[in-house]
Amino acid sequence: MNTATELRNRLRSIDHKGYPAYKDLKGQYQFGDYVLSIDHVQGDPFAAPSRLSVRVEKSKAGFPAAYYDTPAKRITLQDHLTRLFGRWAAGGSFQAKGSGKSGLLSVSRCGQQVLERTALRVKDGDIILRFEAGFPANGRTINARELEKMLFEILPDCVRKSLYYVKIDQEKLRQAICLCEDQQSIRESLRERKLCAFIADGSVLPRESGVSERPMKNAVPFRSPESLRITLKLPNRGDVTGMGIPMGITLFVGGGYHGKSTILQALQNGVYNHIAGDGRELVITDASAFKLRAEDGRSVTGVDISPFIKNLPNRKDTTHFSTEDASGSTSQAANLMEALESGSSLILIDEDTSATNFMVRDSLMAQVITPGEEPITPFISRVRGMYEDLGVSSIIVAGSSGAFFHVADTIIQMKEYVPIDITQKAKAAADAYEGRHRESDTKQASSPSAGDSLRTGGNASEAVFPDFNRKRCPGPDMTLRKDDRIKLKAMGTSELSISKEAVELRYLEQLKDQEQSMALAYLLKYVELRMLDGRKDLRQIGDLLEDQLDRSGLESLFERGEVSAQLARPRKQEILACINRYRKLKL
Repeated sequence: MNTATELRNRLRSIDHKGYPAYKDLKGQYQFGDYVLSIDHVQGDPFAAPSRLSVRVEKSKAGFPAAYYDTPAKRITLQDHLTRLFGRWAAGGSFQAKGSGKSGLLSVSRCGQQVLERTALRVKDGDIILRFEAGFPANGRTINARELEKMLFEILPDCVRKSLYYVKIDQEKLRQAICLCEDQQSIRESLRERKLCAFIADGSVLPRESGVSERPMKNAVPFRSPESLRITLKLPNRGDVTGMGIPMGITLFVGGGYHGKSTILQALQNGVYNHIAGDGRELVITDASAFKLRAEDGRSVTGVDISPFIKNLPNRKDTTHFSTEDASGSTSQAANLMEALESGSSLILIDEDTSATNFMVRDSLMAQVITPGEEPITPFISRVRGMYEDLGVSSIIVAGSSGAFFHVADTIIQMKEYVPIDITQKAKAAADAYEGRHRESDTKQASSPSAGDSLRTGGNASEAVFPDFNRKRCPGPDMTLRKDDRIKLKAMGTSELSISKEAVELRYLEQLKDQEQSMALAYLLKYVELRMLDGRKDLRQIGDLLEDQLDRSGLESLFERGEVSAQLARPRKQEILACINRYRKLKL
């Protein structure tokens, strides 16, 4: 291994040469307590920055083993150190001067969620940090003196203040680890208590704005209704009270702007841990929860949507339904069946982003359009069977229709951001409403079965959720396998491309970071090149990928060559959703 002195000498020998001479610096250098690796050198000062990494051995880093002895705590430690390095690097960035990106020092920008990232990895106590740096130049002429300042003054200061236990604020790190332990304790308690989510009293759910994840100032703190309030004993905070949302069918109702969608957004984000100060630290949701919505225009390949849609007039097969341009109802049906395929045990729905004809059908419409003329069995007719036969709970936000009062187990009204349990009141109103319509239907219908159809609007809950095709075994896209220069790109959380083939992600609302989108691009490439063989079904592929990522992280996608420093791990639900939206998926 080269020494830091050799790096300094190499730098001085290429000063004022053409920018390509920087490539001679690639390699590893011993800097006392850490090893610096120059992994990739940018082509010119205006190109994507150079990629570097730092490795600090366990004995030098000195972080307590108790801070990384579980996956959740390890990810929290990684997140905390990435944020620390990021703050110091931001202060040192562009202190070295030059053209283009000269002097840049940057690492992943972490948001409110705690995500596993390739930017920093703790492995058996060793720390590997990956970051970017803009190698300085004047025009396209090397300015080695400025890079020497970056690598020998600015960077060592950032490393020293963020990657060594004795140098950081140990109390803040301890608090982050304690919060993680409390969050995991709640997650583990959910299934034991037959809950699908928990929201602690005092949580701040509203966000600063539609484009900010930060908590709103002076927002109404969450307060659980007495009937749903439970107390959990957490390992660090002790007794914490809050609302436990039971498994089954839960309905949130209320007037506009009273907090229905806000609470649903908090729940859909509760699949992730959040940092202290976010306001949603103790909003914890079943980790497999999937936010369901309509998605007009999406590609669907070989999905069995027959539990919801069948007998289409064009005789299109809905047990292996494929389309390049799904409608609102067919897209929502496909999204739901794919969520079941991914192992989701909780479905989150907002009527505002749903196809109305997929959700419900009222009695008047059922009277005019008879069941035999309607190919859609609405969600309201299947939601009970989903829970009782498949063990899949639902949380539904509704503001314009009381149809779900009949099938809901728990009904919560949001009033000025305060939840009120109105289950008994709503059930009584629904029974009274049904009674009035039963009398009306009796006058109109000559048989009980006809009257029942009119009363429920064709929405009577089916006794059993129908059997459906659970195995889809895609084969490879051979054109992709023949492409030896596959280009990957991510556009925020809205879209990725693989060899110029776009994959829409904008309606996967639980994606929170562009680095997750970029990871999806690498995962899609990996699956297409290595896993799709026509024998493994998508659920098996999802499970195999999750096991691999649990064992070896996103780094395992890079068998040879450099690991991308800007990837964040997505959930299995988003991985399979991405694969399903790839328009060249072969079945």
